[in-house]
Amino acid sequence: MGGEGATVRIGFVGSFGTVHEVVQMAVEAEQHGWDGFFTWDGVDLGGAMGDTSFPVWDPWAVLAAAAVRTERITLGALVFAVPRRRPWVLAKQAVTVDHLSGGRLVLPVGLGVPDDRAVAGVRGEAVGVRERAERLDDALALLDRSWRGETFDLDGTHVHVEGMRLLPRPVERPDGRHRIPVWPVAAFPSARSMGRAVRWDGVVPQLRGDRAMDPMTPQDVAEVVAWAREHRDPAAGPFDVVVQGVLPDDPAEAADLVGGLAQAGATWFVDSRWDPQAATPERLLARLRLGPPDLGPLASG
Repeated sequence: MGGEGATVRIGFVGSFGTVHEVVQMAVEAEQHGWDGFFTWDGVDLGGAMGDTSFPVWDPWAVLAAAAVRTERITLGALVFAVPRRRPWVLAKQAVTVDHLSGGRLVLPVGLGVPDDRAVAGVRGEAVGVRERAERLDDALALLDRSWRGETFDLDGTHVHVEGMRLLPRPVERPDGRHRIPVWPVAAFPSARSMGRAVRWDGVVPQLRGDRAMDPMTPQDVAEVVAWAREHRDPAAGPFDVVVQGVLPDDPAEAADLVGGLAQAGATWFVDSRWDPQAATPERLLARLRLGPPDLGPLASG
């Protein structure tokens, strides 16, 4: 976890555009000094965003293309909607992109947007929060066991597997582990939601209630970090705190925004623009080409 003097990485979400434009955003993110590039995972989210005219791409195809056209940046999606995926298929998709990228994949994961018509409009899909949370936990347990390269059984709440072995394992990380970092979304300060996150490798915190749409402040981040430190095993390894927001175009303002969050303990800031009317491909590429803010000693590089 971060804290005073900690470094921070800065990523960008390629939220809207043709599939070729989105992959080009990944290429230009690397060229212009960003630390990470993220796509997103939806099927039919138009109604949820007040617009039905924008294209939605499969995140694994986008990330596979980005993996072979980049060499350095971290890749992922904000966020993978795990409960509507078969866990063993998800495991194979993740390991495939992890190997294509040389071990640069991360897995931000969540329950999925209930307004997605792939959930709300399909009979038999899990809609309730409790069942989707249970399916997320089952899937993460399967991923963890599958990455060990051994034959395993799993008797989860909804997922029951016998005698499965999935190869290859993820690419070995610098710490010697063969595992892809998992960053669950957590509704802060929900103890159940945060409790899931601290069992893994990072958290994408979101505020609740009247502040659900507000950006995280340094005070919010400091509280998330304090909660994680209190409830996470210090021997469990590094833990990322991933904050989403919108960077100002002015370099000084952008540096102040990210620097304040980094001092509070954020280890990632991801520029995330979700208004399809404002976040046109042209505007997204223009912001990418400005590059991330220069944070001096707080920068990851």
